[in-house]
Amino acid sequence: MTTLLPSKPINPDARWPDGLTIRARTPADAAGIAALHNLPGYRHGTLRTPYHSAEEIRKGIENQPATVTALVAILDDQVVGDIGLTRHAARRAHSGSFGMGVHDAFRGRGIGSALLGEVVAIADNWYNLKRLEMTVYADNEPALALYRKFGFEVEGTLRNFAFRDGAFVDALTMARLKA
Repeated sequence: MTTLLPSKPINPDARWPDGLTIRARTPADAAGIAALHNLPGYRHGTLRTPYHSAEEIRKGIENQPATVTALVAILDDQVVGDIGLTRHAARRAHSGSFGMGVHDAFRGRGIGSALLGEVVAIADNWYNLKRLEMTVYADNEPALALYRKFGFEVEGTLRNFAFRDGAFVDALTMARLKA
């Protein structure tokens, strides 16, 4: 893992958990990100399938499109969360979407809030995105609470959206519109 100086929130009013660093992901993070993505709780809340390899993650980082901003949260030299913001193009250039997750053992510590706060600040203050959107499983109450805290609202239900753990599950589309 690449050791960098501790980062500070883009939003000066944001407060991160003690010792947390958020920074751009690098190929050196591949093993830590693969370990994160392979955790059962992390995977349960995302569209990820089991058994992602560090090599697969490394290649994805190296081939990341310029429209993607990908961050990792580091605590005690361990990847404990990640988030990726994708800016849309052409007639949707005013919008973006994101996906994120937090390590199973580090939930409820403010890491998700720190990551989402960074992406919202980047979307608002650097990319001037009017609309930020995502899809979340309808049964993921902690994620729903986090998104609502940041002003996201449910726009619709996607029935039988994905096949997870042997059953189809619904998802909700949520968005936050910048005033």
